Amino acid sequence: MKSRDLKIAIVGAGIGGLTLALALREHGIDAQLFEQTDELREVGAAVALSANATRFYERMGLRPAFEKVCAEVPGLVYRDGRSGAVIGHHRGAPDSRGQFGGSYWGVHRADLQAVLSGAVGLERIQLSHRLVDLAQQPDHVSLTFANGEHVDADLVIGADGARSVIRRWMLGYDDALYSGCSGFRGVVAAERTDLLPDPETIQFWVGPGGHLLHYPIGDKGDQNFLLVERHPSPWPSREWVMPAQEGEQLRLFRDWHPAVVQMITAVPISQRWGLFHRPPLGRWSKGRITLIGDAAHALVPHHGQGANQSIEDAVVLADQLAKAGSGNWREAQQAYERLRRGRTRKVQYASITTADVLHLPDGPAAQERNARLGSREGVLNHLDWIHDFDALAQEPNERQGGTWL
Repeated sequence: MKSRDLKIAIVGAGIGGLTLALALREHGIDAQLFEQTDELREVGAAVALSANATRFYERMGLRPAFEKVCAEVPGLVYRDGRSGAVIGHHRGAPDSRGQFGGSYWGVHRADLQAVLSGAVGLERIQLSHRLVDLAQQPDHVSLTFANGEHVDADLVIGADGARSVIRRWMLGYDDALYSGCSGFRGVVAAERTDLLPDPETIQFWVGPGGHLLHYPIGDKGDQNFLLVERHPSPWPSREWVMPAQEGEQLRLFRDWHPAVVQMITAVPISQRWGLFHRPPLGRWSKGRITLIGDAAHALVPHHGQGANQSIEDAVVLADQLAKAGSGNWREAQQAYERLRRGRTRKVQYASITTADVLHLPDGPAAQERNARLGSREGVLNHLDWIHDFDALAQEPNERQGGTWL
């Protein structure tokens, strides 16, 4: 059996699943996607795509489509959340084109999914297919969906996100971990953020116990924001998202800079998002079933790498399946995991520790952090190992990197 003859079922038509389908097609390998929702929709407001991911979309010829819906972000700014004082203003850093060989885009998730699903072709995506059971046979996997349909596949790829049914099936339990932080999300029209300095950049406003991250999306300068605080603990709900009341977002941030207050009160707040992650797995595969993206290594959003790591996974898995040749899918699984485990563990750790650094109380440690954030060299030393990484060109542990930012 040649790799191009494999019958591959991808469970989940989010960013990772759609990217995998495109990457497989580049190698002449067909795949069918199964999505539980009755229409394609992404959870969350927007996503930042860094050069370690956008370089692959550009190689696929998707840059013109993305340019219509993305904002290209030209710089990075760190500010004191209360005074608004600039801690570090790095114009052109990350300089994605010059420094890292790819764009840095801010894009609404719905627009991103529309670009990817359009490229894949809606005929390859089966909607209203919620997976309820898996059964491994000697020569195939049987999938059962809630709509009563049964599908057999040679390989199954679990791209079903941070609350993956397939991961839970593999482990036998839910291993989600609450990070101790929660957040509020929103997209604000440009005209409602007139107090905002440097609106074209990605910005972190930092302070004791919390931070605000925002960046422009689309072609109108709208701002996507994530407001993060260390509260509550423990998480009081069985669900990852719980109802919130207007004004809750001001609990910690009421006396922060007017631009912060303006942004976080410009749109209604009705939900609080618990920020969860999952511990690294020793293996990402079980028989003919393999995980990618958040299903394999869900991480907190403080590094903005969730979607980007899913994209890296997808192109590496597709590449290894193409290289494996006739009937060697097990070798492809092993190579994929070998290439990806160390990288994603490092990014997971960097993401979780970044909150500790951004939320430092006033004092010497915060002053030291600010000095590093104010240094272009210091920032790039902690960004280049993420953004400069080419997942198809580098072996595990070839590049070194810091643990935050």
